[in-house]
Amino acid sequence: MSAPPGRVDVAIVGGGLAGLSLAVQLRRQDPGLAITVIERQAHPVPEGAFKVGESTVEIGAHYFAHVLGLREHLDSEQIRKFGFRFFFSEGRQAVDRCTEVGVSALLPTPSWQLDRGRFENFLGEHARALGVDFVDGAVVRGIDLAGDDAPHVVQVERDGEMHAVQARWLVDASGRAGLLKRKLGLAEANAHDANAAWWRVEGHIDPNDWSTDAAWQNRCSPPDRWRSTNHLCGPGYWVWTIPLSSGAHSIGIVCDGTMHPIASMNTHAKAMDWLREHQPRLAATLETGDHPPQDFRFLRGFSYGCTQLFSEHRWAITGEAGVFADPFYSPGSDFIAMANGYICELLARDRAGESIGAHAALYQQLFLSFYENTLSLYTGQYALFGDARLMPLKVIWDYTFYWSLLAPLYFAERLACLPVLSRLRDAFARAEALNAAMQPMLREWGRRNDAPATAPLDGRNLDQYRLGWFHELNRTLSEPLDDDALVAKLKANVALMEELAAELLARARGVHADLDDHGLGALVGGRSIGPDPLLGPEWYGFDDVQAPAAPAEASA
Repeated sequence: MSAPPGRVDVAIVGGGLAGLSLAVQLRRQDPGLAITVIERQAHPVPEGAFKVGESTVEIGAHYFAHVLGLREHLDSEQIRKFGFRFFFSEGRQAVDRCTEVGVSALLPTPSWQLDRGRFENFLGEHARALGVDFVDGAVVRGIDLAGDDAPHVVQVERDGEMHAVQARWLVDASGRAGLLKRKLGLAEANAHDANAAWWRVEGHIDPNDWSTDAAWQNRCSPPDRWRSTNHLCGPGYWVWTIPLSSGAHSIGIVCDGTMHPIASMNTHAKAMDWLREHQPRLAATLETGDHPPQDFRFLRGFSYGCTQLFSEHRWAITGEAGVFADPFYSPGSDFIAMANGYICELLARDRAGESIGAHAALYQQLFLSFYENTLSLYTGQYALFGDARLMPLKVIWDYTFYWSLLAPLYFAERLACLPVLSRLRDAFARAEALNAAMQPMLREWGRRNDAPATAPLDGRNLDQYRLGWFHELNRTLSEPLDDDALVAKLKANVALMEELAAELLARARGVHADLDDHGLGALVGGRSIGPDPLLGPEWYGFDDVQAPAAPAEASA
């Protein structure tokens, strides 16, 4: 600490991704703010094997690149992501002969793979350059919240000395330590029982090395599968592989706690045994000696909620100190972006002398609704993850839900614009109702699919890039629109969701005539598939062409 501060405008407890990005955003919004960030870890932190959570998606990527103005760093020091990619490769050596879902070329809206150590080191330096008092290597020993206009007080120990940081605003960005959550009893459990084990290895892992089939290797242009967030999927689990710009690769196993107990993978040796059984091609790659492990960690019951995040008494919670749903679609940085945006709005209103109680309550209601809708994509759904017919359809639905409303609203900077939100109330309610019916319908469909498949699925390539409407949803995220045009666009997106829902329901009933649709049929009004379906027959497994048998060496 350069000097024990007497009183600051904002004290941020936690100088990781959430806390440092908030400090940068606040200083960009109001350069006159006095901000102190208190971080336990000494900087610079290690690159590579530091923190998990390396993949970004559209909202989080836009936040870092444009809201925080860090596009140059992302382009020069991180890895441009080649989208999500899914291989339904349970128990298979020949990954090139399983169903693959992904894009063949980059979609227009960018995202990046983040080396968290490199990025947080950069954020710390950048925050200091902006005038933030970033105190690393410091431990919070106590927090005293004020109930009136008096300052909050944070007791901080650094280098054996105690300091008292007084602040009008206090933000908890302490990650899973959840200092305010624990102090105020705000923790909330949810029904998503999931665990994870992960580690980093030296060198990059390229799925193209898993095949000698030139046609398969060149499905992508450029053939850069290694830059994707690759998901190797099976019943009750998925395995991620994510490249880091420091030259390491991140590996993680995420699983339903009842289908794959964490005790089966809570050491590196056990995790490798688990991979040999479930994803043997990746296991074989890791056993070559070219990719020694750098670390290993596991986490039981990683998903949780929080009953309050923003207070009229000038405190707030952001990042994993508040809520965490699931890493499957990499929403962690999205929730940081949204929470930090609401905190900046509240702080600006407070600085202007306005009462913030009503806005704090409304922003919290909106944020928690985003969390609950995201959580619904995962809760009870892991049993579907190995279904090569159904899971690609779920992925398309989940993306469409995300790109239709929340993402364009964020890109348009209207996430806190009450007049626009009021005009979209019915559209949001309609979309949420569709998703609330779709998720259990998909579960029911997957349960009915337990019978042996009758059509081959080997070698399917489901290219999201070639779906024109899907590509357009992504392309138009960054379109500058006035309020009227934005409202019209989002309402049209909900109509697209209805069309997709009707098509999925019709296909489901074509396979299982007595399927319980959980009210989805009533929502789409008995609509049938139109003359120009959104998804071609190959997406439903109706037009599968079995690939030629792989040479023995290609499967080895």
